[in-house]
Amino acid sequence: MRNLNFVAMTAIGVIAVCGPTSAQGPATAAKTTAAGSIPRTADGKPNLSGTWQGGGVSLLGEPGSRPAPPPPAIPPPPREPLGYQPWAIERNKQLGPSDDPIAHCLLPGVPRIITMPMPLEIVQTPQKVVILYEAFRAYRIIPIDDRLKHPDDVVPTWMGDSVGRWDGDTFVVDVTGFNDKTWLVGGPSVHSEDLHVVERYRLAPDGTIAYQATVDDPKALTKPWTTGTTLRTPPNARVEEYECIENNQDLAHMPPAGSKK
Repeated sequence: MRNLNFVAMTAIGVIAVCGPTSAQGPATAAKTTAAGSIPRTADGKPNLSGTWQGGGVSLLGEPGSRPAPPPPAIPPPPREPLGYQPWAIERNKQLGPSDDPIAHCLLPGVPRIITMPMPLEIVQTPQKVVILYEAFRAYRIIPIDDRLKHPDDVVPTWMGDSVGRWDGDTFVVDVTGFNDKTWLVGGPSVHSEDLHVVERYRLAPDGTIAYQATVDDPKALTKPWTTGTTLRTPPNARVEEYECIENNQDLAHMPPAGSKK
């Protein structure tokens, strides 16, 4: 079981989302034979299937333990701050590490879960893409529908409702139907139930996936916010069992909001 304590994991989340890290793609992608080519499925779509990871020491390596990964073929978008409306700025000031939903073993939401320091597995078919996350035992079943039409009876949830389509070689996922209980990054970063996320997954010739998410929330943000990272294949890793509560031992030691500790 590959659990981290929550102080460490929250810190990693801040680094990974606010400062996107580079990442290396699946073993199948690494086996391309021609420059500029990418592996494809039988129906001609880029093959995203495989084990990936968007952040964590297992990708970047302990200092001096292994060389840093090369720059990705498609760099992540420039880092930019979240632009908040006044009420949301004040609400964020009232929150501290112990208020982080993941400190209570609750789901991280989208796009935050992409940069958790554990692997995820993508299973791709012509009809749907399934993402299995080690972190928090989360999963997403993403039907492929060129209309990006969501069900009419969507109930607000932690991970939202996802619908995908192919735009050339980019897999675009439209996500709505969120509750207002998750954070957008690893520090206090609230949003409303009007949160709307558009994700883009693009397989690169170097065996990485360029991930980009555009986040919009007209009730909490002053403008759309774009973040991203590079997904790589973690060395010798697979999605394993994850039990949050068993190792959640640091909550009592987290300082509350406004604490000088």
